[in-house]
Amino acid sequence: MLTWHTALCDLLHIEVPIIQAPIGGAATPALVAAVSNAGGFGIFAMANRDPDDIRRVIDEARRLTSRPFGANFLLRPQEKTDARLEVCLEAGVPAVSFFWGDPAPYIARVHATGALVMYTVASVADARRAVEAGVDIIVAQGWEAGGHVRGEVAALPLVPQVVDAVAPTPVVAAGGIADGRGMAAALALGAAGVWMGTRFLVSTEAATHPVHRARLLQASETDVVYTGLFDVSWPEAPHRALRNSTLMQWEAAGRPPSGRRPGEGEVIGQSAEGRPIVRYRWLTPSVGTTGNIEAMSLGAGQSVGLVTRSQPAGDIVREVAEEAVRVLRHCAGLIQTEDKVA
Repeated sequence: MLTWHTALCDLLHIEVPIIQAPIGGAATPALVAAVSNAGGFGIFAMANRDPDDIRRVIDEARRLTSRPFGANFLLRPQEKTDARLEVCLEAGVPAVSFFWGDPAPYIARVHATGALVMYTVASVADARRAVEAGVDIIVAQGWEAGGHVRGEVAALPLVPQVVDAVAPTPVVAAGGIADGRGMAAALALGAAGVWMGTRFLVSTEAATHPVHRARLLQASETDVVYTGLFDVSWPEAPHRALRNSTLMQWEAAGRPPSGRRPGEGEVIGQSAEGRPIVRYRWLTPSVGTTGNIEAMSLGAGQSVGLVTRSQPAGDIVREVAEEAVRVLRHCAGLIQTEDKVA
């Protein structure tokens, strides 16, 4: 196993500076454990999980790995973050990731247990506020990201500006990264690690629905759309997803506003837990979801064209890290010393 030495590795006690994005219900204990066993850092999405389910997935992951992993929370009023967070902290999760809302009310509570706080930002101003509030690790999310997207700045200009603004706080680059070239580029920008979601959605351990998985493996970068269309259960929140029949029907109808869209309120399937899924709801369909899967929200980032095969998550971590080393060494070899020029 390659061993890296970045500020992120030192803080999280990991060997490879690769963090697996939460990716909703697709983040299974097997996936989280496999990423951590390979030296990276796996993360569970805790939104929509009740306390008993949270305990279950943490216990199952701990049976599969002795390595650290984390938990992600969406800071929205309807998420019941307090109760869910308490379960994770009681279980001794070493790092907690927050997204969307203000993390400040939770930071002291997390730190009191000895855990670290990660927070996803989309601007320099957001990053500065987060660090001033006590956040330990900043995730700088570029516009290229899949799923919900916080801002409108691409990763290439965003990451180095955030790095400069919050140093020495470690910054993790997110958005559009799916291989070692992307990882090498992020490190060159000053990031201490990378955050990857789309690539892990097609890992063999992920509970991604087969229809979603097949679409991801067939898609190109132009097949993903930045939109606010899938707003049921999460209004006014832009996201990036694969173009599908629901989106095309809406476009054909003239892009009407919410409340006047074709098929609005129609039940198009059922979640793995047995809950109805209406058209335009944001939900990552996982194994066990039934109905018209293709018409549901199929999250994906602009890196999807680089995602061409399903692999074990551990192989993904190792492959990306090894490719990053080759790229960085190649780039170093492009520089000639004065002696060589002479």
